Amino acid sequence: MAEDMLEEVQGQAEKRMVKAVEALEHDLTAIRTGRASPALVERVHVEYYGSDTPLNQMAGITAPEPRMLIIQPWDKSSIPAIEKAIMKSELGLTPSNDGVVIRIVLPQLTEDRRRDLVKLVHRRVEEARVAVRNIRREAHDDVRDLRKENMATEDDVKQAESRLQKLTDRYIAEADRIGQRKEAEVMEV
Repeated sequence: MAEDMLEEVQGQAEKRMVKAVEALEHDLTAIRTGRASPALVERVHVEYYGSDTPLNQMAGITAPEPRMLIIQPWDKSSIPAIEKAIMKSELGLTPSNDGVVIRIVLPQLTEDRRRDLVKLVHRRVEEARVAVRNIRREAHDDVRDLRKENMATEDDVKQAESRLQKLTDRYIAEADRIGQRKEAEVMEV
C-alpha cells in the first residue's frame, strides 16, 4: 500500500514536470528567430466583436518565405483590428494589407536584439527549471508526510526521494536542451 502511494506521488510529480517542460516549449515558440513562424503571431489577441480572440482562431497564418508571414482572415472586415493588435503587441512588427491578406515582413535581427532574445530564452528556461524543482520539493513533502503518518518506511522514503531526484535531473536536462535549441535558432543568421 505504501508503495502504491509513493508511486502515485511520483507519477503526479512526473506529469507536472512534463507539463512544465511542455509549457516552456510552447513559450519559446513565441520568441522570434531569424525565420518567420506562424507561432510568432498566433497567440496575439485581437479585439473582435467585443471580445479578445486569438489570431489563430480568426485567420489562416502561413510563412511562405523565410522572413514573411501571411495572415488570411476569414472575415475581411477584421483586417484593421488584426493590424492594430499586431502593432500593439510587443513583437515590433509592421503589418501591411492589400484588402485580402495581411503581410508581415520580418526585419533582419540585429546582433543586440539576438542577444536580448537569448537572455529571454535563458530566463524562460530558468523559470522552467524552478518549476520542476518546486514540483520535486512538493513531492518530497508528500513523501515525508507519508513517513510521518507511518504509511512508509525510511527506506521507502529514501528510494522515492532518489527516484524523484532522477526525474528532476531528467526534466531539467530536457528544459536545458530545449533552451539550447532555441538559442541556436535565435543566433542563426
